[in-house]
Amino acid sequence: MNRYVITFSKTGTICYISHLDLMRMFQRTFKKAGIKLVYSQGFNPHPKMGFAQPLSLGYWGLKELMEFETVNEYDTEELKKMIASMMPEGIEIIDCRPLEGVRKTLAANTVAAEYIIAIPVSESCDLTVEEIRERYLGQEAIVALKKQKKKKELAEVDIKPMIRNIEFALCDETLFVTAELDSGSTSNLSPELVIDTLLKCLELDIDRSEIAVMRKNIVFDFKEF
Repeated sequence: MNRYVITFSKTGTICYISHLDLMRMFQRTFKKAGIKLVYSQGFNPHPKMGFAQPLSLGYWGLKELMEFETVNEYDTEELKKMIASMMPEGIEIIDCRPLEGVRKTLAANTVAAEYIIAIPVSESCDLTVEEIRERYLGQEAIVALKKQKKKKELAEVDIKPMIRNIEFALCDETLFVTAELDSGSTSNLSPELVIDTLLKCLELDIDRSEIAVMRKNIVFDFKEF
């Protein structure tokens, strides 16, 4: 089995292409580079490749991971060069290595993700970092409307247990929120719900389009890359 994983960043305006478009872009890249992927069996075969976790539209990603399986064995440095040479502006291939000793897929092993959220507060927030932390985390429950997996309906959920860690910092009229949130098939918390509940808690009237989100790392239930 020739199984590999690439680490890449997604920054700039290309963050506005969708997860599916990003997948198609990589598929075309492999085809143009002559890298033959292994395909699944069955009536609808598809290439054995996938991202550790989809990156939401508009988010930057500093350490994104994509795994794939090839028919032939490759030198990882050569493989990295072949892929990197065809990437558009905004996608940088950081690393390529064999994916060894990992059971199942990276997606199945994902447990959390780390984000940086930048919220412009200017003069609308006169609280200190300590006061912000106390007001937000001091709530008995942080209630948000979350879509349910099976029914696909919105329901009130306490997201506080899904926040593994959260820190706040104020710099140049910007509130920076660094958060490690549950991510994966067992428990998953979108940064959007943290943003919604934080703005409501702090009574901030800020348009969502002015808030930037960056995923800086994905956490697995084994030693990280």
